[in-house]
Amino acid sequence: MLITMVWLAGRYEASQVQDKLDRDTAQAVVEVRSGLSRNLQDLQAINAPQTTPKQWSTRVAEVLQVRRELLRIEWRDPQMKILQTAYTPYRAAQWDEPQREESFSQAFTACSTAQRTNAPSYSTSYFQILGESMGAELMEVCLPQMDAGVLHGFMVGTYALQSILSTQVSKNLTRSQEVSFTEPDGTRLALVGAAWRGSRVFTSQQLLDLPGNTMVLRMDSWHRAPSVFPNVMTAMVTAMAIALGSVLVVLVRDNRRRLRAERDLGDALAFRKAMEDSLITGLRARDLQGRISYVNPAFCSMVGFSAEELLGQSFAPYWPPELAEEYVRRQAGRLSGAIPSPREGHESVFMRKDGTRFPVLIFEAPLINAQGQQTGWMSAFIDITEQRRMEDLSRASHERLQATARLATVGEMASLLSHELTQPLMAVSSYANGSLNMIAHDGDLSRLDAHALRSRLQDIQGAMKRIAFQADRAGKVIKSVRDFVRRRDQSHESITATELLEAVMPLVRMQAIKLGVRVHVDVEPRLPPIVCDSTMIEQVLLNLARNGMQAMEHMGASYKDLSIRAEWGSDPEHAGRVLFTVADQGCGIPKDVAEQLFTPFFTTKEEGMGLGLSMCRTVLEQHHGELHYSDNAPRGTVFTFSLPVVADPD
Repeated sequence: MLITMVWLAGRYEASQVQDKLDRDTAQAVVEVRSGLSRNLQDLQAINAPQTTPKQWSTRVAEVLQVRRELLRIEWRDPQMKILQTAYTPYRAAQWDEPQREESFSQAFTACSTAQRTNAPSYSTSYFQILGESMGAELMEVCLPQMDAGVLHGFMVGTYALQSILSTQVSKNLTRSQEVSFTEPDGTRLALVGAAWRGSRVFTSQQLLDLPGNTMVLRMDSWHRAPSVFPNVMTAMVTAMAIALGSVLVVLVRDNRRRLRAERDLGDALAFRKAMEDSLITGLRARDLQGRISYVNPAFCSMVGFSAEELLGQSFAPYWPPELAEEYVRRQAGRLSGAIPSPREGHESVFMRKDGTRFPVLIFEAPLINAQGQQTGWMSAFIDITEQRRMEDLSRASHERLQATARLATVGEMASLLSHELTQPLMAVSSYANGSLNMIAHDGDLSRLDAHALRSRLQDIQGAMKRIAFQADRAGKVIKSVRDFVRRRDQSHESITATELLEAVMPLVRMQAIKLGVRVHVDVEPRLPPIVCDSTMIEQVLLNLARNGMQAMEHMGASYKDLSIRAEWGSDPEHAGRVLFTVADQGCGIPKDVAEQLFTPFFTTKEEGMGLGLSMCRTVLEQHHGELHYSDNAPRGTVFTFSLPVVADPD
């Protein structure tokens, strides 16, 4: 790494120097090209065909005074004969005039190209002897003089390449670098700039493409090796060595901690695996797309599928086909974020691999990773088959106890009536038989004298009085038994409709779960309290709800809705009272059954006693109300009754 750092640092410095040199070279090419373009504009402005020789000489002298890179300017006619010539005042040159007039000279070549292209043209460079045994590399430029499409002559300018570099390239570039013109093969033509300084050379070349001639502008720069590198690198090596030692110590300590963490993690995984294997609660994890990502052995044992059959599935094979659409909608709701509280479970029905159904209690919660991000959902499943069986047994036992209690009450009432009515009825029977015997023994009363007849009539009248007395006594006995039955009137209490329904709903829901019925309870807000015997009214609501659910037992899942509603009575019959409604979607009440619906001991159930609706009607009559029923739309039956409210709710 350290060697690489040193090498990269050198490469970086060299690349910085080379980039700067490339930019400088490109700038120099732009400056040279701009200077040559300005010279062409000046030569064009001379406009030789429209001037006299004197005017031409004056204008050319002004151009040569400013443009030092131009050594000579010639005005030639269309046949290339020289008409006028002007030289730069800054340098004397020994011109070989006969050679310039030859057809193969650079001037002739440049003008031929300019005439052919109707544009300025440059010649290739050539060496020219100057004064004092010196020479220079020169280059010709020929500008055709056209007027209305007719050639009137040529303007020929002679450049010194070294003068072009001296005058057109910025002094800042030539002060620290060497700038030269070279041919494409590398032959150096002209040179300006600093002398050789440094041990390392950087070179950049840019192509100067002129009409008729192509040259290369080359820029060389020399640099010494950087003196700051040894000190910086020594410090860096020392710092890196210290850092490397520190890192090794930290790595050793971190490796030991990692090994301890791995051992602890292995123990934790083994402990968790042992816990999972011992659990009877099924566990299932799903990702954000609803695919199963984990199941524990208890869950596999619960549904009868192996982990390989379940992992990666989004449509669970343990869903009953008749409930699959409902479960898909519920899963879509869960995936959208509608997750209940982890402490609030919900019941469902699963199907084992052999096709048997069983109820489960599901608890769901978001699955959060170590970074606090949700990666899915975790669900816990409890098989509540045994719990449901025990609840059914408990409910059946409770119903049998209630039936036994009701039968005991009926038996008690019957026994009481039998015991209390036996004596007066026997007395009535005895007096009546005695009277009949007396009448039958005496035969024809017309044969008796007045005294005997009066005596017999007095005896019969006494018997009739005793019969009337005993009959009145029997009526009093019946009234006393009725008062005994009505003795719960004194236990009437004030209670709200919500409290009344909350007391009975646990039993209703237990029955509803068994039969697969959906129970809807709706209580109108701000209902006043009612006055009733809460126990008896609860029994009425329970009987009506149970009858409604049993009527829907064999119906389809979409026709198993039981509605219980409490509202303020709006019709004249129930005005000023709280109206209760129990509506089912069962098969309804046939006409032959409706005629005997409230008849005691009449029932259509195999195990029914026929006292339920009769008792309900009796209880409601004791509360000055009536039990009514009607057809429900589109199917089923609606039972309604009302109860009085508290006179002063405040």
